[in-house]
Amino acid sequence: MIKLYNTLGRKKQVFKSLKKNKVGLYTCGPTVYDYAHIGNLRSYIFSDILKRTLEFNNYKVKHIINITDVGHLVSDADTGEDKMEVGAKREKKTARQIADFYTKAFQEDIKKLNIKEPTKWTKASDYIKEQIDLIKLLEKKGYAYRIKDGIYFDTSRIKNYGKLTGSKKRTHKARIKITKGKKNPTDFALWKFSQKKRQMEWESPWGIGFPGWHTECVVMGIDQLGLPFDIHTGGIDHIPVHHSNEIAQAEAGYNKNLAKYWLHNEFLILKKEKMAKSKGGIITIDKLIEKNINPLAYRYLTLGTHYRSPLSFSWESLKSAQNALENLYKKTLELKNKKVTESLLAESDSVTFKKYINDDLNTPKAIALMWKLIKSNKADYDLLLEFDKIFGLDLDKIEETKIPEKIKKLAKQREKYREEKEWKKSDEIRKEIEKLGYQIEDTPQGSKIK
Repeated sequence: MIKLYNTLGRKKQVFKSLKKNKVGLYTCGPTVYDYAHIGNLRSYIFSDILKRTLEFNNYKVKHIINITDVGHLVSDADTGEDKMEVGAKREKKTARQIADFYTKAFQEDIKKLNIKEPTKWTKASDYIKEQIDLIKLLEKKGYAYRIKDGIYFDTSRIKNYGKLTGSKKRTHKARIKITKGKKNPTDFALWKFSQKKRQMEWESPWGIGFPGWHTECVVMGIDQLGLPFDIHTGGIDHIPVHHSNEIAQAEAGYNKNLAKYWLHNEFLILKKEKMAKSKGGIITIDKLIEKNINPLAYRYLTLGTHYRSPLSFSWESLKSAQNALENLYKKTLELKNKKVTESLLAESDSVTFKKYINDDLNTPKAIALMWKLIKSNKADYDLLLEFDKIFGLDLDKIEETKIPEKIKKLAKQREKYREEKEWKKSDEIRKEIEKLGYQIEDTPQGSKIK
C-alpha cells in the first residue's frame, strides 16, 4: 500500500491508480531559456524517486515531461517578456536555437543524475493547435474575455479557484501587479497578442500572438494521459499560480479534474533563500563537476531530506554526501567480491524498507536503514542492489579498476612539482589526469588517485 501526500487534500492518501497496475504521471518540465540549476533539478530527482517507487510496486508508469519553449513570461502577473525571447537576445541566437540547446543541456543533466528518461518529452510549441482549441472552448463556455493585450481566463467563474493552495482567499502575492483591464487579480492569460514582432508567434481566431504558459500542460497532459490522469508533480512554487490555473481550465472546459493526485517538492535553500536564476550565481551540474563533485553525490544529498522539507545546501554538506557515497561504493565493492552462500536480508528488513518508501517516499528513513544493516553486517550485495532500485546511485556499475601506469607516473610527477612549489605545472597535470577519467585528491596522508 502506497501513501502519498496529496496537495489537493492536504493529507496523505492511499494511492489507487485509475487503471489497474498502470499509472499516468505528468511532471512539469523546464522552461528552456537557460541552464537548470540544482534547485530546479531537485524536482526531477523527486519525481524520479516517485516513479521508481511505483515501479518497485509493480506499476507500469507512463511518464510525461513537458518542455516549455514558448509563453512563459518573466512575471507570473502575465507581464514582461517571454523568457525564450530574453534568452535569444542574451545570446544573440534565435529562440528555437536557444530552446534546442538548453533542452539538450537539461536532458544531459538528468542523465548525470541517473534520472530515468520519461516515456515521452512533449514541447509546448508542438501543441499550438490544441491550445487554441481549448481556448476556443473556454470562450464558448463564457470563461474567457478579451482585453487590450490578450485573451484572459475569468477566475471568478470558478467557485473553488485556488483550492490547491488550501486557502479560501482568491489572491496571492504573485499577482500584486494587475494588468490593466483584467476583471480579477487572479485572472490569467490564455492567449497574448504580439505587441511587436516576435520570433515565436502564430495566427489565431483572436489575432497574431502566442499561448499563455498555463494552457500547455493541460492539453499535453490530456493528449498523452487522458482526463483525468493519476499524478501531477512539480515544485511548491507551481501551487498558487501554474497548477491552480491548470486545474481551473480543465474543470471549466471539461467538468473534470485534471489529475487525481498533486505532489509537490520543497525548495533547495541557499543562504536562507531559495535558489533562483533571477538572483544570479546559480549552481549547475557542470559547476559540481568542475569542483570534482560526482553529480550522484548531489542525488545522495537530496535523499537524506524528505521531498516535502526544505533542503539546506552548502558545499560542506555536499562534500559530506560525496564522502558517504564513496564509502557506500567501497562497501558495495567489498560485498560484491565476498562470497555469500545465502542472502542475509531478513524478510522483516525488506518489509521495513518497502514500508518506508511507500510512506510518502520516506528516503531519509530508507537510507538510514541501509546504513544500519551495513554497519551491523546484515547487508549483502543483492540487498544493496535491491535498495538501489529506489536510490538510483548506480551501485550495480561499481567495479574495481587498476590504476594505469600512465596515470601513476603523472601523479608522481605532479607530486614532485608540488614539492617544488611549481603550482601551475602541478595544476596542468591534474587537469590532464582528469581528462583521462581520474581524479587526484590531496589528503594529509598524500595524494590519492580515484
